Amino acid sequence: MEPRLKGHYQRHVQPKLREEFGFTNPHQLPRLVKVVLNVGIGDGAKDQKLLESVVDEMTIISGQKALVNRARMAIANFNLREGAPIGVSVTLRRNKMWYFLDRLVSTAIPRVRDFRGLQTRSFDGRGNFTMGIREQIIFPEINYDKVRRIHGMDITIVTSTNKDDEALALLRELGFPFRGHVPVQVGASA
Repeated sequence: MEPRLKGHYQRHVQPKLREEFGFTNPHQLPRLVKVVLNVGIGDGAKDQKLLESVVDEMTIISGQKALVNRARMAIANFNLREGAPIGVSVTLRRNKMWYFLDRLVSTAIPRVRDFRGLQTRSFDGRGNFTMGIREQIIFPEINYDKVRRIHGMDITIVTSTNKDDEALALLRELGFPFRGHVPVQVGASA
C-alpha cells in the first residue's frame, strides 16, 4: 500500500514545484532521499538499561531497528573510552521514511507544547533540514509509563536538491508547519 504522504507528493507537490521553479525535467524536482533520527546518550556506557530503553524507543518510533553508535577514540577529558556507546541512530528510506514523516507532521509535531512553528534557518545550506525534539513522548507510540528518562532527538531530512529555497518549498508543500506559514493539509483536495 502506498504511503499517504508519498501519494500527496506525487499528485500535488510535484506539479506545484514544477510550476513554482519552472522545472522542465522531472529529475530536477526536489525529492526526499532519507530521514536520519539521532539520539546522543552521554551516560550510555554507565547505564546499560538506559541504552537498551533508548534503542527500544527509537525502534518503536521509526519502525526499524536502531543502531548503537560507539566512540571511535578515547577522550580522557570526557571520561570516554574507545568503543563506549555514545548514541543511537536510525536511517529511514523509501516507504518507512514516508510513513514516519506523515506521523511526524500530522501527529507528533501538533503534540509539542508551546509550538510556534519550525525555524526556517535550520537548513544547512545544502538543502537538508534538521530539527530538534526535546521529548520523545510526543510520539503516540511511546508508552509514558515505560519511559526510563525523557530525552530529545535530532531529525535530519535529506533532500535531493542543494538549494535551501527548493527544499523549503518541498517541505512546506508536504505540510511542515514553518513559522509564518499556514501548513498545507495533506490528503485534502486542492
